[in-house]
Amino acid sequence: MLPQAFKKQLAPILQDGFVLKRAVFQKCLELYPIAEWNILSAKVNKLNRFNKKNDEFIRRFNAGVKPVEVDGTGRVLVSKDLGVFAKLEKSIVVNAAFNILEIWDKDLYEKAIDDAAVDFADLAEEVMGDSDIPDGLS
Repeated sequence: MLPQAFKKQLAPILQDGFVLKRAVFQKCLELYPIAEWNILSAKVNKLNRFNKKNDEFIRRFNAGVKPVEVDGTGRVLVSKDLGVFAKLEKSIVVNAAFNILEIWDKDLYEKAIDDAAVDFADLAEEVMGDSDIPDGLS
């Protein structure tokens, strides 16, 4: 079930539907509004399928992709295979990641945050340092 705050923010796009998929780098799920998914799919669809690495990437990227809807009470039905992948058992965390939502097992989420805390300052400097900020954002 999505938290009430997320349901309010998603209200304008709830009727359009969503795509639920495995995350690439973490053991969590990503919930894409269909418009965001279409943008990402367009980029992936430009890859040449006759390149072996591209073909493997496309296959693995789309593994377990499921179109989903948020019902009237704010629930998202997670298929068994995706729930097993993300180890969703008891408590879950729904994390806003700008244009998508991440769905985590609570223990895995806390571990990922704790593990990342050690070098977050270095990562923040590397990613958001002055030389990498796009024009207009500095």
